[in-house]
Amino acid sequence: MLVGLHVKNLALVEEAEVTFGEGLNILSGETGTGKSIIIGSINLALGGKVPKGMLRERTGYALVELTFRVESQSQLKRLEAMDIYPENGEVVMSRKITATRNVGKINSETVSAACMKKVASLLIDIHGQHEHQSLLHKSKHLEILDEFAKEQLQEKKECLRQRFKAYQSLQEERDHAMQEGEGRERELSFLEYEIQEIAEAGLALGEDEELEASYRKMANSHKIMEAAGLAYEMTGEDGSATDQIGRALHELQSVASYDPKLEGLCSQLEEIDNLLNDFNRELSGYLSDEEFDEESFFEVEKRLDLVNHLKGKFGGSIDAVLKAKEEKELRYSRLKDYEAYMAQLESRMAQAEKDLQEISAETSQIRKKYAQSLAEEVKAALGDLNFLDVDFVVEFRRARHYSANGVDEAEFLISTNPGEPLKPLGRVASGGELSRIMLAIKTILAESDQVDTLIFDEIDAGISGRTAQMVAEKMNALGRTHQIICITHLPQIAAMADSHFLISKNVVDQTTISKIQLLGEQESVTELGRMLGGVKITDKVMESAREMKDLAYSVKRRVS
Repeated sequence: MLVGLHVKNLALVEEAEVTFGEGLNILSGETGTGKSIIIGSINLALGGKVPKGMLRERTGYALVELTFRVESQSQLKRLEAMDIYPENGEVVMSRKITATRNVGKINSETVSAACMKKVASLLIDIHGQHEHQSLLHKSKHLEILDEFAKEQLQEKKECLRQRFKAYQSLQEERDHAMQEGEGRERELSFLEYEIQEIAEAGLALGEDEELEASYRKMANSHKIMEAAGLAYEMTGEDGSATDQIGRALHELQSVASYDPKLEGLCSQLEEIDNLLNDFNRELSGYLSDEEFDEESFFEVEKRLDLVNHLKGKFGGSIDAVLKAKEEKELRYSRLKDYEAYMAQLESRMAQAEKDLQEISAETSQIRKKYAQSLAEEVKAALGDLNFLDVDFVVEFRRARHYSANGVDEAEFLISTNPGEPLKPLGRVASGGELSRIMLAIKTILAESDQVDTLIFDEIDAGISGRTAQMVAEKMNALGRTHQIICITHLPQIAAMADSHFLISKNVVDQTTISKIQLLGEQESVTELGRMLGGVKITDKVMESAREMKDLAYSVKRRVS
């Protein structure tokens, strides 16, 4: 469950710390005090988009931090599968927002927004202010049914997704192949030319490096010979270094017998003399052997130009050129045997469609089985929400084309009055009815999904009186098994609160600030009076508020 919320520098909130309790947590307050900012801040911490203007003016950053207590073994296992490990049984999710960037963290480790959303889906479910309107879209109906049946559907849907992907890939390949067939002869001729061009070159791996080395040597042969000749003159001819060292050695040897120390120096100089003589012989041989061959230079240059041309045309390296040849040969073979290739492709398409049809049928069978259970549970839940005589079914149609969902289209049909035919939700339900239907569905999904915390942002839209009381009792019943956080304008729902928070707006130093506080018993009754009485709160209004609170207590005792 959601234990704590810390918000700083977000819109009207300068800083707020909220500790939520178990059961039904109610947030109430005047319009414009910033109730939705609280829900919005939770959304931000869970990886949602950052709306413009959310950062409080004249502040460098905003911070939202949520603390969850996790006790469910199934949740712990699913978190561990994502490398999320609660610390002291808690998961802390935070989002720091600046003008240029935002950083999300889970237990102090930076994570992506996608990761935050995935983790959040295990811990909390948020029903936005106008989310019930999504029930008007048929695609949402199939999504709800699949969520209800996910225990049996999850693996089937993954298999369905993979098979549809394979089928779609073959469709694209066939469409592409049919386009290829139109210019097949022209492309065959061009491929044959390119394959022959590469084949005739007879390229070898590493050849380009050897050619470049040879070319550099030949292109600089004049410089090489000139430098080698000068080196030989300096070391091998009369008056050269060799001649000088020879004379020096002779002089030292003539007096070495008079001083033993000179013998060591003579040995060193003799070694230098031998090394220099060996060097001169090798350099002389190099000068004799090396000749500039203009014809060889031309051949190397020509070959290097060909290799570089092919490299530039087919990928930048000899390896890439050879791979391009293989690909072109494969494509040539395919186009050459076009009819056989198309026949094979059609055969693969038929098998892929058969596989897709098979898994779609299995998925559809599971959906239809669960659709009956969902319809019965929704009818029962709607009865608890003051739908006196309601009929609800899930109608299936076969889609015109396959999709990642198979071939099913599902639509919720409802009849809210006896004798009336079943009709699509959008043609029957009002805004208030849609919100109650969504509450019923959320309740059912929450029971099957084991999500600990449910958040409802003004689920009470368009309802009042007896219906409001029944919605309040439903919220209270749901709060016995889940933590509920609810923004409401209705005193009937607020009276059921296990924890009641008031959001108020004040002006401090010419700056508007929203604050949130937990109300005590009498403070909660006073807030109910405000919700009942509006501007003027009379003693009679306060009596009604007290009576409403007492009635809520009696309902709670009966449910518990």
